[in-house]
Amino acid sequence: MAPPSHLVALNSAGLRFGTKVLFEDLSFGLARGEKACLVGRNGTGKSTLLKIMAGQQELDDGQRFLQPGINVAYLPQDPVFDHDETVFEHVKAGLRPEMSEADYLVDAMLLHVDLPGDRLLTGLSGGEGRRAALARVLISDPEVLLMDEPTNHLDLPTIQWLEEELGRFRGALMVISHDRTFLNHLTRQTFWLDRGKINRLGKGFEHYEAWADEMRENEEQEFHRLKRKIVREEHWLQRGVTGRRKRNMGRLRNLQDLRQKRNEWMKAPGTAKLQIDTLDTGGDKVITAENICKSYPLKDGGTREIIKSFSTKVKRGDRIGIVGPNGAGKSTVVKMLLGRIEPDSGTVNLGTNLTTLYFDQKREDLDPNSTLWETMSPGGGDSIMVRGRQKHVVSYLKDFLFDEGQVRQPIYTLSGGEKNRLLLARMFAQASNLLVLDEPTNDLDMDTLDLLVEVLDEYDGTLLLVSHDRDFLDRLATAIYAVEGDGTVVEYAGGYSDYRNQKALGTASSEQLDQSSSSGSATPARKESGSRPKPLKSNAKLGYKEQRELDSLPRLMKKLTDQAEKFETEMADPQLYSKNPLKFQETSKLLEETQNDLATAEERWLELEEKQENLRSGKIH
Repeated sequence: MAPPSHLVALNSAGLRFGTKVLFEDLSFGLARGEKACLVGRNGTGKSTLLKIMAGQQELDDGQRFLQPGINVAYLPQDPVFDHDETVFEHVKAGLRPEMSEADYLVDAMLLHVDLPGDRLLTGLSGGEGRRAALARVLISDPEVLLMDEPTNHLDLPTIQWLEEELGRFRGALMVISHDRTFLNHLTRQTFWLDRGKINRLGKGFEHYEAWADEMRENEEQEFHRLKRKIVREEHWLQRGVTGRRKRNMGRLRNLQDLRQKRNEWMKAPGTAKLQIDTLDTGGDKVITAENICKSYPLKDGGTREIIKSFSTKVKRGDRIGIVGPNGAGKSTVVKMLLGRIEPDSGTVNLGTNLTTLYFDQKREDLDPNSTLWETMSPGGGDSIMVRGRQKHVVSYLKDFLFDEGQVRQPIYTLSGGEKNRLLLARMFAQASNLLVLDEPTNDLDMDTLDLLVEVLDEYDGTLLLVSHDRDFLDRLATAIYAVEGDGTVVEYAGGYSDYRNQKALGTASSEQLDQSSSSGSATPARKESGSRPKPLKSNAKLGYKEQRELDSLPRLMKKLTDQAEKFETEMADPQLYSKNPLKFQETSKLLEETQNDLATAEERWLELEEKQENLRSGKIH
C-alpha cells in the first residue's frame, strides 16, 4: 500500500503495449501540497503515466492507490470536446455534484479565462479550447490536479495567470510541460521517467538539468565499467567454462545478466540530428517597414485596428521575437512584414534574393492522409535533396527520431511532437536566409527543444519567432515586437526578460510617445544593429587534431570489435588447442592485444566526448 501521506500513488506498476514494455515495477506517489513535474523524452510514456494516475487507463501489473473521498482532475494534452455543447455547459460539467447549481462560479471562471459562455465548442481556436478545458478542471476544486502540457496554445498573459492560480493551489499537483520558465516558477519536486524507471529529485525543475547531467555522467562511467567487465567475463567463458561447468554456471548466469543490463542501457532514447544551412545570397537589409497600418471591418459596422502605425528595420542576422495575447494580430504583423498582406497605408520593402522558410503551428501544410515518405518526397522516389546532397528518405527521417516502421504510416497517426518534428525535417532539408517560426516549441520534448535552440543559435540568417515560450525567447531573441492588441506594436531591445523589465520601467513607452508625437509613428525603442545585445553562446570547440581523432575513433572501435569477435570465434573451437597449440597461443595473444587496444580507444573516445560537451556547455574554455 501507499504511505498514508500520499493522496494518489502507484505501487509496482507495469504496462505493456504488445511486446513493448513501457514501464515495470514503478512506484511513486503525490502528497498534499506537493507541486511536481514529470519530465522525460517524447515516447517514454509520460502522458500514459499521467492517465494511469488519473484513473483513465488500467495497469497490466501493480496497483493504483487513491485515498477515499479524494477528487482528481485531469487535463489531457489534447482535450476532446462535445461540439454541440456551449462553453458554459462544458465548464459547468466540471463542478462537484454538491455545487452543480452554482452558476455564478462558472461565470467567474469564464471571466478569468476570457471566454463567452454562449459560444459553441466547435468554433473555438486552439488557445480558446485550451482555456475552456483549463476552466473545467480548475472549477472542480480538486485535491489532486494532473495536467498534460497546460500551456500549449496559451498566450503569455494566460500562462502567467495560470502560474498564479496553481501557485495558490493547496492540493497535490503533477504537470507535464516543455515550458521551462513555467516549471521553474511552479514546481518543488521532479520525477524523471527514463527507460521505464522513475528517478525522483526532491527539488524543483530549475535543479533538474544539473542533476540529470550528473546522473548521465555516472551512468556513462558505470556503462563503461560494465563493458570492460563483460569483455573479461567473455574471455573467461572462451577459456574454459566447459571443463568447470558445474562450479561456474553461476558465473555464466552472471555474464548473461550483465549482457541484459548492457542491452537495457543501450536502449536509451536517441537525439534528433538537426542541421540547417544558410544561403549566402541576399544583402544586409531584409525588411524595411515605414508607418504601416492595418484594420479590419467588424460586423457591427466598426473597425478593429491591428496596427496603428509601426516602423522598423530588420537586418541580416536579427532575431526578432513576436509576443502578444492570442488574437492580438501577431500573425497579421508577420504576414505584413513578409509582404503576404498589404498594409492599408505605409510601405514594406523586402531585401533582395530572400529565400524564406515558414513553420506553421497549425500544421496546415501537412496532409493527414499522406505518409511521412510522401510528405518528404511528394514527387516520388526514395531520396531527397538535403542541403544540396542526395539522402535516402528513411535515413533522413531517422535523424529526426522516426523509425523505419513509421515512414509508410499516415500523418494522422503521429503525436503532436512528431508532427512538429516532421515539419522541422521538411524545412531543414532546404537552405534559407529568412526563417519564420510560429510556435515551434509546442509538443517538443526538452532535449529536442534544446537542440533546436543550438541549431537556430548557429543560423546566420534572419529569424522571426512567434512564441509564448519565455525561456526560448530569452535564449534566442535580440529584439521583441510586442503586439499589444489595441493597434500598438512596440519594439524592445533584448529577449523576453529584457522586454518585461523595460516595459515595467516604461522605457519603450516613453520613447514611443515622444517619437509618435513628432512623427505619428511607433518607432522602435531598440538600439542600432551594431550595439544590439546578442544571446550568450560558447564558440569553444575541440582543436582540429582532436576533432579529427574524435571523428575517426568510432570507425577504429568498430574495426577492433570485429577483430576481437573474429579471434573469439576462432578460440571457441574446442579442438583448436589440441590440434594447433601454437595457433591457440597466438590467437589468444592477439585477442588480448585487440581488447586492450579497444579499451584504450573507448577511453579516449569518452575523454574527447566529455571535453567536447564541456566546451559546448561553457564549463571549460
